[in-house]
Amino acid sequence: MIGAIVYIALARSLGGGGSDYNGAGNGEEQIVEIPQGATLSSMGPQLEELGVVKTSKAFQGAAMANPDADSIQPGFYRLQKKMSATSAVEAFLDDDNKVDLLKVAGGLTLNDVKVVGGETRYGIISNISRVTCGEDGAQPGCITVQQIEDVAANTDPAELGVPEWAIKPVKDNKGDPRRLEGLIAPGEYVINPNGDAKSILKDLISRSAEKYNSTDITGRAKAIGLSPYELLIAASLVEREAPAGEFDKVARVILNRLKEPMRLQFDSTVNYDLDEVEVATGDSARKRETKWNTYAMDGLPTTPIASPSEEAIKAMENPADGAWLFFVTVDQDGTTIYSNTLEEHDDAVQKAYESGILDSKR
Repeated sequence: MIGAIVYIALARSLGGGGSDYNGAGNGEEQIVEIPQGATLSSMGPQLEELGVVKTSKAFQGAAMANPDADSIQPGFYRLQKKMSATSAVEAFLDDDNKVDLLKVAGGLTLNDVKVVGGETRYGIISNISRVTCGEDGAQPGCITVQQIEDVAANTDPAELGVPEWAIKPVKDNKGDPRRLEGLIAPGEYVINPNGDAKSILKDLISRSAEKYNSTDITGRAKAIGLSPYELLIAASLVEREAPAGEFDKVARVILNRLKEPMRLQFDSTVNYDLDEVEVATGDSARKRETKWNTYAMDGLPTTPIASPSEEAIKAMENPADGAWLFFVTVDQDGTTIYSNTLEEHDDAVQKAYESGILDSKR
């Protein structure tokens, strides 16, 4: 009788049918977030509530027993329900279970870019889809590229966290997902793979707006005679046109041409909405009237053509000294010649043709 009483007391202390599950889970996926600043052992109550582990106490004990538990990184993880506490700790420590970060580099575009005769560079929208879908593209709640594009094209910009200074141009381009170009700043983002397209875009754009506004983008733009949105557009041109280390020179050309006034005539703006791109653009492409083609329109494009880095924005604020109106890269090493006159520029373009860098691969 005494033995029975002891057994019942022990069973109660372990949570009835035992304090832990057995094995690595039941196959039912559960997304778990470890917030910034949280410790692994502090996740016990949440994991118990989500059904990942049987008891918080068991998980906390397993976390404290694992010497690598302190190395856990914040982010979202793909676990399963009904995991043993030890299996759950090990799952958090396995990088294969961590949802990939969304990485936005300076110069990245919303849409994919297919290079003539080369590879496809995946854009921000495709990368968002890939993060939520996993490598196999079959995760529950997977968000498609089409779903993201529909939200980007048609949702009220205020509902997406678009900053006040960009709301009008974004509204003016309703129906086109590219109206959000440049409003997701370069950086690395933890995104919730369980979120829908609207909540994910809102999170990315809101965080980017906060970043831009925290650096007084309005005042910075005013100092060079541009609006904040125009500053993003100009900086995106720098991002797509300038060789490394020469952002300030291309920024100077942009400002000099706008002041003349003189059409910018940047091949990057021609390429922006072409199905396939390459360094050289032909006469027929340059004659196309689009929202971005600066061969066929005055001033800046209607929207940015990429996500501009802080380096590109600073280059627009602090352009190099010079009277240049032209520039061209003349070899595969990236050597770029800046010219004041058309005659000088034509000589430089000839060097570029002789080097083969402007040869079309179409």
